[in-house]
Amino acid sequence: MTDGYIKAAAATVKIKVADVDYNLSAIIDKAKQLAQSGVKLAVFPELSITGYTCQDLFFQPLLLDNAEKAMYAAAKALSDTEMITVIGLPLVLGSKLYNCAAVLYKGQILGIVPKQHLPNYNEFYEKRHFAAWEESDGACRYNGIPFGSGLIFACEEIKGFTFAVEICEDLWAPCPPSGELAQMGANIILNPSAGNEMTGKAEYRRELIKNQSARLIAGYVYASAGEGESTQDLVFAAHNMICENGVILSQSPLFSGDTAISEIDVQSLAFERRKNTTFTAKRPYELVTFSMPISDTVLTRNISAMPFVPTDDGEKAQRCGLILQMQAQGLKKRLEHTNSKTAVIGVSGGLDSTLALIVCAKAMQSLGRSAKDILAVTMPCFGTTKRTKSNAEKICDALGTSFREIDITDSVKQHFKDIDHDINDLSVVYENAQARERTQVLMDIANQSGGIVIGTGDLSELALGWATYNGDHMSMYGVNCSVPKTLIRHLVRFYADETQNEQLKAALYDVLDTPVSPELLPAKNGEISQRTEELVGPYELHDFFLYSAIRRGYPPKKVYRLARYAFGSEYSPEEIKKWLCVFYRRFFSQQFKRSCLPDGPKVGSVTLSPRGDWRMPSDAVSKLWLSQAEDL
Repeated sequence: MTDGYIKAAAATVKIKVADVDYNLSAIIDKAKQLAQSGVKLAVFPELSITGYTCQDLFFQPLLLDNAEKAMYAAAKALSDTEMITVIGLPLVLGSKLYNCAAVLYKGQILGIVPKQHLPNYNEFYEKRHFAAWEESDGACRYNGIPFGSGLIFACEEIKGFTFAVEICEDLWAPCPPSGELAQMGANIILNPSAGNEMTGKAEYRRELIKNQSARLIAGYVYASAGEGESTQDLVFAAHNMICENGVILSQSPLFSGDTAISEIDVQSLAFERRKNTTFTAKRPYELVTFSMPISDTVLTRNISAMPFVPTDDGEKAQRCGLILQMQAQGLKKRLEHTNSKTAVIGVSGGLDSTLALIVCAKAMQSLGRSAKDILAVTMPCFGTTKRTKSNAEKICDALGTSFREIDITDSVKQHFKDIDHDINDLSVVYENAQARERTQVLMDIANQSGGIVIGTGDLSELALGWATYNGDHMSMYGVNCSVPKTLIRHLVRFYADETQNEQLKAALYDVLDTPVSPELLPAKNGEISQRTEELVGPYELHDFFLYSAIRRGYPPKKVYRLARYAFGSEYSPEEIKKWLCVFYRRFFSQQFKRSCLPDGPKVGSVTLSPRGDWRMPSDAVSKLWLSQAEDL
């Protein structure tokens, strides 16, 4: 529950049809086991107290009376557990029998939710036994217990821990109740179900639940009937599943009887909903509150150390291909619109300029133009090494671009004389003068050739402000502006793996092995002396911070916790804290650079364009964030 993580479980127990005492005992034993393991929200299948396949036994008062008694008995038996437990049973209200889910907590029955959509087709005959609850019926009372379809359950201590219930077929209906329940404030939807298994149904069910959780920006916990149900005509596979905003967190193999357990991040869900202006808020029919003390949540769900990079190799290749295509299409449109005769790009032999050059080549190819219309310019100066310069030349040669070498050493030295700067003073003036000179050269060449300058800076550098203002910070179109450093490496590797040009392949692989550096300080013995990650920190950490803090909206203490969990022993707690403080300090202080970014294509869910996803005042104070990070 700490940091908004609610450990949830979708559990199936082996039952006996119509044996209420046996089923009750099995549910209680399993619920206590789950509570002891830290679960705070557990869902059992539809009609789990009696079994779903009782058929006309549902007409028998003896079965119904014992089912009702079992509901109260379950609440009492679980009174000493700090866990919400949802069980399914038939209940009579007035003259009608309803298929219900009872929400139990600390010896109480918080509410009872009746099923709204009753399947009565193919193998289903629910309308023979049950009445459908109509939304217009609103909410009423069952022996003083809130009863109805519009119940929202909310924890008093934990903001965002709100949930509601729909039952089995409710999800499969054209307009599932969960849609309105989510709009009324439920961040988690629970579904006690008893869908039978058929060939192909599991795949459909999986996509349905995953997509519904994405559509609702919600957690979705689905518990399905399994072993013990009658196999007279049907088979039940106990397909349990937990999803969060379109991602499957946990699911059980068919027929295994395994419990699906994971942690749903209600803080993240609430953050996403606040940003989504089409997610219309509605007042709940009835709010049922409960008190649950906050406790530590042991994480078991996957937290990727590289959230921008797909973990599946097949998906990674597909994603890389799509991103390159999107970058190239964006540049293609800009070249067409401006009637540019050339695309002018500074090449250094580093990762960023290499990717931008590849994008230029793909854009020209898409336009049906020669790669010669790309003017690749290398501008060696004090820190340029033979390795990077050579790689830049080899890549340009393999791609067939035009290539120019313009040594800017004398120009920079003259500039130092003009401003009275000691050439032995290797301060920021020494570095930035080179970056600005290179940008001036590129801009003037673009004017000469009737072209535009293509920016090479990436998203990670923008987040940290690791760019020289009005130097490499500026261009006429920045193709890498929404691509983080960790992903750039995979894009270049993808292109290297795909190409059949052996010279290009070898050069690209060597670029991947070259330390990240702006090469603005003098080389030592011909080798790179200035390594970016030694100065600002590891990019894999900063990309993790960027995704967690900006895309997910996590506060520093949660970012720190998740970084320790995701990276394990790769970085010490002290290192993570150190670079996290650097991230927040630089992110706030360098906003002025992002406020005047060149145009560039959005290719992922995180961008920092002032015209797109990120609008932040340049004078915002970092005190709240830095204070929390420094106190870790």
